[in-house]
Amino acid sequence: MTNKLFVGSLAWATTDQTLGDFFAQAGTVSTAKVITDRNTGRSKGFGFVEMSTPEEAQKAIEMCNGKDLDGRNIVVNEARPQQPRNENFASH
Repeated sequence: MTNKLFVGSLAWATTDQTLGDFFAQAGTVSTAKVITDRNTGRSKGFGFVEMSTPEEAQKAIEMCNGKDLDGRNIVVNEARPQQPRNENFASH
């Protein structure tokens, strides 16, 4: 188990601050980041939270998965490593 969690089904109104505050109920939040569109600045509906220990990350999954945050039932899982991107699609 890692310390980093994937959080899906976020409301458009959820911010880094509200995300971090919500997960603080499970322990110490190292970072909380809502992923936004580079061009519009609008939330993409998911984010990442890093807890201070793997134990706190597991507790956060148990406490927060399926719970309501800003009017949406969020999905919380252990984050998987980012897959390499294939940048060749732009060369056509």
